[in-house]
Amino acid sequence: MTIKFLGHAAFLITSEDGVRIITDPYEPGGYDGALRYGPITDEADIVTISHDHADHNYVAGVPGNPVVVTESTEVSGISFRAIDSYHDDARGTERGPNRIVCFEVDGIRVCHLGDLGHLLSTEQASSIGDVDVLLIPVGGHFAIDAQGATQVIDRLQPAVVIPMHYKTPKVDFPIGPVDDFLAGKQNVEDPGASQITVCADELGEGPQIIVLEAAN
Repeated sequence: MTIKFLGHAAFLITSEDGVRIITDPYEPGGYDGALRYGPITDEADIVTISHDHADHNYVAGVPGNPVVVTESTEVSGISFRAIDSYHDDARGTERGPNRIVCFEVDGIRVCHLGDLGHLLSTEQASSIGDVDVLLIPVGGHFAIDAQGATQVIDRLQPAVVIPMHYKTPKVDFPIGPVDDFLAGKQNVEDPGASQITVCADELGEGPQIIVLEAAN
């Protein structure tokens, strides 16, 4: 399985058989130019959406004719589990609902937290279950911050952590940079690339934090 960071909370996950999944596609130039990642040019067979905000649901900008996943379902032999959560720590009264999306590709259990805005309840953590690769927001303000992300990681104990939804030169949102999350962390890898390959039989006990460069 390959994981390519497209930008913000969007990833392209490609199975060994060539099934292409894009998570939370953003609208280039959205929010009056506050989001300046380039257009997504990779085709997708499946697109997962965590919530209906333009920096996470821009399916119209994804090439191909993807199946859109917004609930628990099975597509192309891959089972997707959508777990209800909130975009804030006030049970959605400030920013609405959020879907955590979990699925397994090539024997690797992936969890995309979307814009999770709170710590996980016991029920939510149980529903998520074991995680090999955790895609987690770390920038705060609109979702969990560095401290909250650390607590979620401690709870789920994934083998691999890939941070997302943080401030970069292409993001003018009032969110923190990834360095705030990385401060004091061990086992951090910066491959200097936007894409990695993950093999089920090579996963360690973790968590290993991998910071990818946005492809767009």
